[in-house]
Amino acid sequence: QVQLVESGGGLVQAGGSLRLSCAASRNIFSINTMGWYRQAPGKERELVALISSAESTNYADSVKGRFTISRDNAKNTVYLQMNSLKPEDTAVYYCLCNARLRSWFPRNEDYWGQGTQVTVSS
Repeated sequence: QVQLVESGGGLVQAGGSLRLSCAASRNIFSINTMGWYRQAPGKERELVALISSAESTNYADSVKGRFTISRDNAKNTVYLQMNSLKPEDTAVYYCLCNARLRSWFPRNEDYWGQGTQVTVSS
């Protein structure tokens, strides 16, 4: 099982910044895409940003120009730098890791973090 440890959430005023981190366990055969999703109360979980193993990125339109996703492959870690935060960014943010745990596993699997709360006050 891939373990994901998230950190960096919290309470911030509108216009402020936060940086989320998600570290995957080190004993993984290969990691493909990593990313972040979020879920606000009463809403569906939605994509925030993804980054491939080749570091190509994909962002939700609502965060383009404000959020930046990056990764450190040596540390199996993905980051989300969030700037110019808005109250509508308030949600639980979940880390996603698409990985193959062992070389003999037949396919990659999606693994999820436990979630970290981001609250933006107006």
